Amino acid sequence: MPKRARELGPLEVKRLKGPGVFAVGGVAGLSMQITESDSRSWLFRYRINGRRREAGLGPYPDVTLARARDYAREARDMIRSGIDPIEHRRAAQRRLLTFAQAVDRYAAEKTVEFRSEVHRVQWRRSLEKHALPILGDMAVQDVTLQDVLQVLRPLWTEKTETGSKVRQRLERVLDFATVSGHRTGENPARWRGNLDMVLAAPTRLTGGRNFPALQIDDAPRWYAALRARRGMSARALEFQALTASRSGAVRFATWDEIDLGAGLWTIQPGRKQSKIPPSGRPHRVPLTDKMRALLEALPRAQDNPLVFWAPRGGTLSDATLGAVMKKIDAADERAGGAGFRDARTGAPAVPHGVRSTFRSWVAERTGFDGDMAEIALAHKVGTKVQQAYDRSDQVEKRRAMMAAWGRFLAGEALGDVVPIGARAHG
Repeated sequence: MPKRARELGPLEVKRLKGPGVFAVGGVAGLSMQITESDSRSWLFRYRINGRRREAGLGPYPDVTLARARDYAREARDMIRSGIDPIEHRRAAQRRLLTFAQAVDRYAAEKTVEFRSEVHRVQWRRSLEKHALPILGDMAVQDVTLQDVLQVLRPLWTEKTETGSKVRQRLERVLDFATVSGHRTGENPARWRGNLDMVLAAPTRLTGGRNFPALQIDDAPRWYAALRARRGMSARALEFQALTASRSGAVRFATWDEIDLGAGLWTIQPGRKQSKIPPSGRPHRVPLTDKMRALLEALPRAQDNPLVFWAPRGGTLSDATLGAVMKKIDAADERAGGAGFRDARTGAPAVPHGVRSTFRSWVAERTGFDGDMAEIALAHKVGTKVQQAYDRSDQVEKRRAMMAAWGRFLAGEALGDVVPIGARAHG
């Protein structure tokens, strides 16, 4: 332990001249450190577990002599209890990391794994919009189940897919904070055995719901009305209809996924809005002549990887494509038509419902194999054992099927559609 120094008063401390380190007494190890530029700060020297250490206690005169001695006495009490003051302070600082800071650190470390800058921006934007206003200033250690529910409940019923994505991102950030030593305990954003006890399963809210679909006989008339509309959102909806893809897969499509020469659109596992888990296989979409013509006619934005982009360069929203559907329905009604309504519910058709129309068309109007249609929809086919052995995605046979679907939508002759019961060639 350092030898006892004479206890200096406030005026004596003020008159100290540097540079140097000067013991001020009152508490063993407390000193004033003065640099050549006369910058002054408090220094506390101590030994613990045979190790000499120095802790800064703050600048002078912001930290007064009396307060510095209080800090030093508190540190001495910790040392007597076997606690290293420096490590204790570092642990406290780790615990006080805010959720917003945790998002920043996670993004810096992990979003480099995303395939494009667009995906990184979308990942951050969803948390900035829905989570940071509530959790941003909170210490990440203090985030609880009720805080997570405060973020998710406004989204869960009306915007279930968005809510599910935000929940997954909250879970990742909080897991990262735990592994990094900034929080302890259970992850309040975990689904199984936690949030699943208080929130409805997303599949119960959306997965089991039949989206309002076009009636098969209405599809060519609807497609003609869509083709007559201009704009990037109309072209995105047209491409979605021709490929029978999910809205998100189209809206987040990038040019590096498209091979016009080979006639393939390849969506990699884990790609945003693809619904393909990172552990899955790439989903290949055969591009027909109609699809390629649509893509080749699209304007390209400089330094923008997106195939379909919003006026300001970002991704189109799902609501934008839905708005095109609503406008087509409303225009048909104004012209004296019946609109484009689901046969069962009478509700206006939505973009996702076009996938159901495609599936019904395959089953009711063609002889194409049903499993091929399921593969086209990016659904899993067969048991896990069958999936393990059947690695073929039948891309060329599906090309013939999608070409026939495109001709059906366009109201063209369908002489090459395979009759029901016959074998499909492609």
